[in-house]
Amino acid sequence: MNKAELVQAAAVKAEVSHRDAEKVIDALLELIEEKLVAGEPVKLSGFGIFEKKERAARVGTNPATGDKIQIPAAKSVAFKPARGLKEKLQ
Repeated sequence: MNKAELVQAAAVKAEVSHRDAEKVIDALLELIEEKLVAGEPVKLSGFGIFEKKERAARVGTNPATGDKIQIPAAKSVAFKPARGLKEKLQ
């Protein structure tokens, strides 16, 4: 599902206009982004937790040549699903 499909489905499910659903989803995504950039986790009860994670620098192997390469440290987002969501996925 892409963003356009999400907006359409949310508009139908919430019985609101497409424009209103899009505004709400855009605002929600913007707020999640702001909190993650600030280093704060975003906890959605019954759904899961989005957290900013840091990966340390490490040595890897180029699969094409077998040469050792240095992989720099990086920051990314991790998602940990809530128990209820995890159970539904099983």
